[in-house]
Amino acid sequence: MESFAQAPIIEMSRLTKKYGEQTAVSQLDLTIRRGEVYGLLGPNGAGKTTTILMMLGLTEPSSGKVRVCGLDPARQPLEVKRRVGYMPDDVGFYEDRTALDNLLLTARLNGIPIQDARLQALELLERVGLQHTLTKKVGAFSRGMRQRLGIADVLIKKPEIIILDEPTLGIDPEGVRELLELIEQLSRNEGLTVLLSSHHLHQVQQICDRVGLFVQGKLIASGNIESLAKQLDDDGSVTVELSAAPWSKELDERLSGLDGLLTYNGPDVSDHAYSSVLPLDAVITGTRDLTSEAARTVLDCGASLFGIRRKQYGLDDIYHRYFEGGGQLERSNGIQ
Repeated sequence: MESFAQAPIIEMSRLTKKYGEQTAVSQLDLTIRRGEVYGLLGPNGAGKTTTILMMLGLTEPSSGKVRVCGLDPARQPLEVKRRVGYMPDDVGFYEDRTALDNLLLTARLNGIPIQDARLQALELLERVGLQHTLTKKVGAFSRGMRQRLGIADVLIKKPEIIILDEPTLGIDPEGVRELLELIEQLSRNEGLTVLLSSHHLHQVQQICDRVGLFVQGKLIASGNIESLAKQLDDDGSVTVELSAAPWSKELDERLSGLDGLLTYNGPDVSDHAYSSVLPLDAVITGTRDLTSEAARTVLDCGASLFGIRRKQYGLDDIYHRYFEGGGQLERSNGIQ
């Protein structure tokens, strides 16, 4: 990902929002580039939705500033709304009308001529996979169908940015897959900037160029998965996982002789383990990547190598490690 080098389209500087004594968002610095898919990740109450509301001009910052398409949402909210499509976590439609009727109403509210609106609406319904629902009332739609209609609804005014707040909430796995594919296509094929708020780690990892981790109103880390994962290896360690059989004392000694610490997933090796034909899983932790040397050692000892890989941290690992730190890793906030 991150093949884009466009100028920023969203900029936040020391953005803060307080409700009385409670701080919902604290000193937020964040830049999102044009054409990027950016994920705001954190538990409920972390400050994600409040940040979105400030971007839309629906609530004013207590201090700091935010610019969307070069505009100040607090002073130019209507201009921002013309350029930004927002889909909340619970999209509201007229239940007794069809999807087409609902889209035509949105088009009318945005000043789109009726003939153009109808053509655009029909095209959007096809793009989101709802072309077969022209006579069906929205009240009979499934959650996934409503979310796809929500995306069509934000697209009909041809925005530069779309903001999706928990778009996959309550959707079945197949519906999630289809919705994520649609979001990714919109960014890749049409250059749309997508801001995605979610607490579903795996889904965010699938389509986002970068993610920001929110904890108690603070953005404690921002970057792509690779850059965030590297910071979890601050001690310089590299972990290699392997599975091989039969395990022998020679293999044990030679792997232990590599520049790393050899441990086992499961019971320690024993004479019984040495004689077993079942694969034994081991882990080598060193100061450099020992994948090739470990693989060669296994084969040199006459064993079969069933699997070997350098451990890569996924978003789930990153998320939990940062949260375990209680927000103490804020130095990562500089990764933009």
